[in-house]
Amino acid sequence: MVISDNTRGLILAISSSLFIGTSFILKKKGLKRAAAAGTRAGVGGYAYLLEPLWWTGMISMIVGEVANFVAYIYAPAVLVTPLGVLSIIISAILAHFLLKERLQRLGVLGCISCIVGSVVIVIHAPQENMPASLEEIWILATQPAFLAYVAATLSMVLALILHFEPRYGQTNILVYLGICSLMGSFTIVSIKAIGIAIKLTLEGISQVAYPPTWFFLSVAVICVITQLNYLNKALDTFNTAIVSPLYYVMFTTMTIIASAIMFKDWAGQSASDIISAICGFITVLSGTVMLHVTREQEPVPLPGTVTWYDGEQIKAIEDGHYILLHDSEYLDSYSVSTKN
Repeated sequence: MVISDNTRGLILAISSSLFIGTSFILKKKGLKRAAAAGTRAGVGGYAYLLEPLWWTGMISMIVGEVANFVAYIYAPAVLVTPLGVLSIIISAILAHFLLKERLQRLGVLGCISCIVGSVVIVIHAPQENMPASLEEIWILATQPAFLAYVAATLSMVLALILHFEPRYGQTNILVYLGICSLMGSFTIVSIKAIGIAIKLTLEGISQVAYPPTWFFLSVAVICVITQLNYLNKALDTFNTAIVSPLYYVMFTTMTIIASAIMFKDWAGQSASDIISAICGFITVLSGTVMLHVTREQEPVPLPGTVTWYDGEQIKAIEDGHYILLHDSEYLDSYSVSTKN
């Protein structure tokens, strides 16, 4: 039985989401156990480095990221990138059962919307004509349409960094996330090129001495560093529950646009397939927002509360009253303290 490249990419993307979604839960459990035995990570503790469960989560995340990297080699970004939302669903479901972070009705509806949208995208995903060499990718990267996209994108990034960030960076979340998303579209294109270079090298056709290999590698490194820098600024300035869905929406949108222009993902697709894929994408984005809205509504303990984790649930004493908390996110954000 011959497996198509799209199918390989689909399997890898789903596997990636499974590993990454599970890694969040394993690391959270490890952090909780470490917090119970020593200083929390949120206040500078490193006890989690001695926790096997945390390391299991890290290994799971690394495996997931590698699988996601390889998925871009076989399948178009319009298929792989939106499927990243499955890691959010897996994380939310596992958190409901293992961390007692209750998934509300709106959250369940969000999960269903993400799954339905993902299925629609998979059904109507284009069959990408995978470039067979870096020469082909270089030709695609230097075509007039993509060069125009590069010029427009870099102009917007420079405008955001030089003009808008000093004035509106601390008040408008779109400034930081705009920079991250625009640069992220170049990251995915470069990663695809690097992946093909690695694939050819392993097949005996060395790409080490080929200049475009190092060009795409340099672009990927610069873009990743830029993304991390401005994403950290966004997380430090704005609520995570707002940053996460907006970043996913903007990053995924820009990645799909860049891939469609460079690799012509939808060339030869019928209008109905294109419209169906777009509708599926919108459905996934709507589900993502629903999931994060429910997270934003979860209770968070106030300063002055004594808290501890008993292995299953988070318990606390506030002003002499015993309470039970279902939200464990605060363990990464708040200091455990007592009122005088």
